[in-house]
Amino acid sequence: MIWAAALAGIAALPALREARRAARDDILRRNAPGKFADLPQGRTHYQWHGPVDGPVMVCVHGLTTPSFVWDNILPLLIAKGFRVLTYDHFGRGYSDAPRGLQSDRFFITHLNALLADQGVEGPFTLVGYSMGGAIATCYAKAHRDRIAQLILIAPAGMGHELGMVARITTGLPVIGDWLFHMMFPGGYVKGTKATRLPDGRIDDVINQQLQQITRRGFVRAVLSSLRGVLRNPLETEHRALSGLPVTAIWGDADAVIPIAAKDVLSRWNPDVQHHVVPDATHELTFTTPNEVAEAIHPPS
Repeated sequence: MIWAAALAGIAALPALREARRAARDDILRRNAPGKFADLPQGRTHYQWHGPVDGPVMVCVHGLTTPSFVWDNILPLLIAKGFRVLTYDHFGRGYSDAPRGLQSDRFFITHLNALLADQGVEGPFTLVGYSMGGAIATCYAKAHRDRIAQLILIAPAGMGHELGMVARITTGLPVIGDWLFHMMFPGGYVKGTKATRLPDGRIDDVINQQLQQITRRGFVRAVLSSLRGVLRNPLETEHRALSGLPVTAIWGDADAVIPIAAKDVLSRWNPDVQHHVVPDATHELTFTTPNEVAEAIHPPS
């Protein structure tokens, strides 16, 4: 009986941790910037930025950093005349955290629902950062006629190494869930703190990232996305985009999406225009926003 109780206690640890995290309720959202859309999959946090008559740009963020990942580059995109829509994936930022596999179809359905709610028809500029690059690629393949141009910033989808925790846990049901819920939070906090710069200029972004781990549904959403959209390379999708205006922006010091992915993408789609930011890490949208924005222009 003692052993059974001990095992039950160990099994319950992830659920106990999750119960202590903040719910995505009205109290948490009270001071959120932007607005909320009640969509079929759940309530979604979004913001519009820039001139109302500018060409529409839709920005898709990555695995763990919500829409505030665009904050440093937004003024530069607005200065180029774009009308920019940013939003939080489910389980990140201020959006709901519904259960279920976060596959490419899941993300495409979510984005389509938000665009319909906001009256965006296209063609528009679609921008994807990190995992958002994989989502944007899948969306562009499914809705090519709606895309004026595709901008991929340090994009996932070229079969890069996801890391030890993801490699061990994403292929294991039940046990993998337990291991991920126990191992990921500590690694996430340590890795996020390691990205601080000595001059403190990105501390606000880092502090917001660290808050994510305190919110209910975040860890579950990250695991679901790792399983649903990040495990497989997107060769078929990229090859299908030949002829569409595509720009890929890379950091040559990126330890998450290595610069070697650039050559992989070039083989799959030789039409892609590449821009490499010297000495830039994976956090290039907020550490080197000027250099990233230099490669982005309104569609011709």
